[in-house]
Amino acid sequence: MARRVTITDVAHEAGVSIATVSKVINGRHGIAAATVARVQDVVDRLGYEQSIVARSLRSQRTNVIGVLVAEFEPFSTEILKGAGAALAGTGHALLAYTGGSDRPGWERRYLSRLSGTLIDGAVLVTPTVTLAGEEIPVVAVDPHTGPDELPSVDSDNFAGAVLATRHLLDLGHTRIGFLGGRTDLESSRLREAGFRQTLAEAGLEADPELVRVAEYRRDGADEPTAAMLALPQPPTAIFAGNDLSAMGILDTARRLGVSVPGELSVVGFDDVPEAAATQPPLTTVRQEIQQLGGHAVRMLLEQLGVAGGAGVGAVSGGGGVVGSGAGGGGEAAAPAHVRLPTTLVVRGSTAPPR
Repeated sequence: MARRVTITDVAHEAGVSIATVSKVINGRHGIAAATVARVQDVVDRLGYEQSIVARSLRSQRTNVIGVLVAEFEPFSTEILKGAGAALAGTGHALLAYTGGSDRPGWERRYLSRLSGTLIDGAVLVTPTVTLAGEEIPVVAVDPHTGPDELPSVDSDNFAGAVLATRHLLDLGHTRIGFLGGRTDLESSRLREAGFRQTLAEAGLEADPELVRVAEYRRDGADEPTAAMLALPQPPTAIFAGNDLSAMGILDTARRLGVSVPGELSVVGFDDVPEAAATQPPLTTVRQEIQQLGGHAVRMLLEQLGVAGGAGVGAVSGGGGVVGSGAGGGGEAAAPAHVRLPTTLVVRGSTAPPR
C-alpha cells in the first residue's frame, strides 16, 4: 500500500518549515510569493492532500458534501451525477455514502457517522424520517413523507401518472393494470392517485385485481404481473410505478410468451438511462433525476453560504418553488421545496390494443 504524503514530506522537499507549508495551503498572508510558488509546486508534484478530519478541526469546514442513499441503484446513480455536476467549480468535493441498508431510520445512523468531521452538509435521497434540526444542513430528495419543514426537492408525480394513464386511454386501452411502488412512499401514493383519478375522469374504475405492488424492484414485478396476466380478463396495458418495475413486467411477459406491445402495452416512470435500452424500448414518464440532485446541492450550498449555491429558484422546464426559509441580510431566502415537472417519453412498448 502506498504511503500517504504528509505535510512533513512537503516541508522537507520544499526546504521550509511545517508552519510555512501550513500557511501556504491555508491561504494565509505573510509568505513571500516565491516561497508560495515553491511550496505549491511541491504540493502538486507530490500529490499532497490535507486530511479531511484535520482540516475540519482547524476550520470547522471540510468542503465536502455528502449524498446519502439507502442503496446504489439507477435512480440514486442519476441523482449523484446531477449532484456532482452542481458542485463543479465550487471547491467542494462529493462523498457518496450508503450503509447497505434501507431499514427505516438509516438516515440518522449515516449522519451520525459522517457529520461534523467528514461532511459539511448532506443530501438525503428518499429519506424515511423527518430530520429537521440536525447539526448540519440537510436537503431531502423525494422524501417518503412528502415536503415538510426540511428543505426538499421532488418531481410532479401526480401529473406524471396522469400523463401515463391518458396515453394508454388515448391508445384505446380500457383494462389497465397498475403496478405500484413502496406503500410508505409519498411519491408512490401520488402516482397511484393520478392513475385512479385519470381512469375515473374517463368513466372507468380501477379493478382491484389489476392494482398490485412491486416495491419498485425489478424482481418484485414477476409475481404480480404473472397474476394479472393469468386473469380471465387480463389487462391490455400496465402502468408501472417506476422503470425497474416496468422492466420486470417486460421480463415476465417475455417468460410467458406475451408480446409487447402486441398483446400488452407497458409504461414506466423515471426514464433512467436503461429504459431506452430495453426490448422494446420503454415508454415512460421522465422525471429530471439529475436536476433533482443538482437543485438539492444548490439548496444545500446556499444554506452553507457557498458561492454557486444561489439561484435555486430558477427551475428550468416549468418547475415550481414552494415556500421559503428564513432569510437575512436582504438576501433571498432558500426555498423550502422545489418541484420539477414530469413529461411523457413515448417509445416502443406501447401501442393500441388488438
